[in-house]
Amino acid sequence: MGEPPRRPRELFLAGLAAAYLAAFVSLYLQIPGLYGRDGILPARRVLRLSGKGLWEQLRDVPTLLWLGPQLGLDTEQGMELLCLLGAVGSMAALLCSSLRDCLLFAVLRVFYLSLYQVGQVFLYFQWDSLLLEAGFLAVLVAPLRLFKWRSTAWRPHDSVTFWLVRWLLFRLMFASGVVKLTSRCPTWWGLTALTYHYETQCIPTPAAWYAHQLPVWFQKFSVVATYVIEIAVPLLFFMPIRRLRLFAFYCQVLLQILIILTGNYNFFNALTIVLAFSLLDEEHVGRWMGRGKKKQSSSWPPTFLSFLSTLLELATYALLLYWSVHYFSLEIDWKKKLLESKVAFTYHEFTQWLRAVTLPLVGLGFLSLSWEILSAMYRCACIRGFFWKLWATLQWAVFATATVGMFAVSLVPFTYIDYESNGKLWPGIHQMFSAVERFQVVNSYGLFRRMTGVGGRPEVVLEGSYDKQSWTEIEFMYKPGNVSAAPAVVAPHQPRLDWQMWFAALAHHSSSPWFASFVHRLLQGKEDVIRLVQVDEDKYPFSTQPPTYLRAQLYKYWFTHSAESGVGAARWWRRQHVQEFFPTVSLGDPTLDDLLTQHGLKDKLPLKRPVDAFLPWLLSSVRRLSRPFSPHIVLWSLYLVAATTFLLRAVARRPRGGAPPTRHKAAKQQRGDQGEKNGQLRRKEGREAEEKGEGRNRGAAADGDGPRGTKRRK
Repeated sequence: MGEPPRRPRELFLAGLAAAYLAAFVSLYLQIPGLYGRDGILPARRVLRLSGKGLWEQLRDVPTLLWLGPQLGLDTEQGMELLCLLGAVGSMAALLCSSLRDCLLFAVLRVFYLSLYQVGQVFLYFQWDSLLLEAGFLAVLVAPLRLFKWRSTAWRPHDSVTFWLVRWLLFRLMFASGVVKLTSRCPTWWGLTALTYHYETQCIPTPAAWYAHQLPVWFQKFSVVATYVIEIAVPLLFFMPIRRLRLFAFYCQVLLQILIILTGNYNFFNALTIVLAFSLLDEEHVGRWMGRGKKKQSSSWPPTFLSFLSTLLELATYALLLYWSVHYFSLEIDWKKKLLESKVAFTYHEFTQWLRAVTLPLVGLGFLSLSWEILSAMYRCACIRGFFWKLWATLQWAVFATATVGMFAVSLVPFTYIDYESNGKLWPGIHQMFSAVERFQVVNSYGLFRRMTGVGGRPEVVLEGSYDKQSWTEIEFMYKPGNVSAAPAVVAPHQPRLDWQMWFAALAHHSSSPWFASFVHRLLQGKEDVIRLVQVDEDKYPFSTQPPTYLRAQLYKYWFTHSAESGVGAARWWRRQHVQEFFPTVSLGDPTLDDLLTQHGLKDKLPLKRPVDAFLPWLLSSVRRLSRPFSPHIVLWSLYLVAATTFLLRAVARRPRGGAPPTRHKAAKQQRGDQGEKNGQLRRKEGREAEEKGEGRNRGAAADGDGPRGTKRRK
């Protein structure tokens, strides 16, 4: 039935703890400016007292922040407390394997769900939903170690719950590939999406500029490779052939690493790699750690099963190659030395194919899950002792039922890719999904559905003035602004204001109600909001006195070409003014007041905070300590501490005098030499004893002892 994947599970749990750490710390450093009393969208607006009881409030909005007043905390301070506790818990789980417990992961998920419920538009991203769903699966996957501190044994049913991680990865990747074609975006259908993507994504990296310079034929081939990795390769997740699953794993890792190099997508791509650990097995991870099993000499001729496995593997690779060449018309033009490609199917043909395969894919997932359940049941039957066998079987029944329930509920968001298939699901499954939807247990996914900025990257540029005559641009830390400034590298931190500025530029400012509040806070000179724009006061042009007037202009940005890279200040970007995005306003301006009133963002007197309470004082002290540092610097410092801890721990475990394998080998050789010396000594003593014994026998025979001597005397 295969060796249980203990090491892949540990990698998944450690990686999830690292993702939680990035999410909590990144959000904590932005809470005052986003959700504080003087923030853009004060969180207290979400949790208004309505006279309902506590349980009714938790039912309507499931968040622990309802308990804040009982601790003497307002909503903002409650969010800070949850972020700090979550950061401490995730850091502990990352550093100590004994703390990667289902109870700790349950607490971390409750904390992040509580923050998500009041996060409003700044927390409504797919990676936040993905973290919540992966966090819920970790509660099922992680062992219960807090009550059994040294127990790290793999339970027979753990492979069943760990399968849900693989199913989540499949839904994420397959849906992300499908929506690119169902959206009818002309750039995805024309295979030209990547000629725009690198410069139009939210926060590109410097490597994105270089990727943008690649020839068009290579960009089109990269789109084809993206389709293959996201649509075809995920089918291999459930194949019984081990090498096919490893091939699928490395394909997903390659795609995610390329995205990490060219775009700042916080913890999302790293979390996707963490999910891909579910495709690995114990032996393969052991080889990474230098603890793999020695390969046994293969017998010849090979067994029929081995031959059939190799044949199916080769056939799969051939089918993938044929599918890519046939459906994307891949041809090599030897004269021009380039690879030509185009989509060789229609939208109608694709939707017909999608409709035909959606429910069979559900069946494939169910067969794969059934095999894991049967394998786990077999492991339960192999346990010695009637009591332990009964206990393992009871656990298997509980967790298998929970896994089947999770699988059934996930079918609703998965089949959103084809609404006809979604309508064929059993009504009871829809009811189950509706019951758990508010808790973000399962979600639908579909990244990069449409390519924006085809005619140029839209970008909002804020300008401030004291006299309406001379205007000064306000440059953000991360998003593009100054054409001579290099793109930033900020992952795994997510500057959520910069992300929303990117979305705001895609439509009229009325589609982003928070923008009016943002302008209002800058006019007021609120320090917490200014820190979202610039941490360094010297780089903020209105640090000494807030601007009297503010306005926003809409520009189109493009990456410069390699031939333009040496032209003065336009090394990275070039831009063109389009129109006014937000009118000129000042404090008390009727236009601004009407917008704030319309969206319920008018200032209200908040409740007074207790001055002498210990917990608010402690939170304020921690906030003052963290204020001087940039968020991405804080995050990378924490990861550096974790890496240093792992390194020191590895060095401490390493015996002195050489590497562990050499040391063990020398010890074994020393024990063998000692044993050989002892054996030689015993043989020498035995020979001496035999010689003495023979001498005594000869002497006794001469004296008449023994049978012959006795007979002679008689």
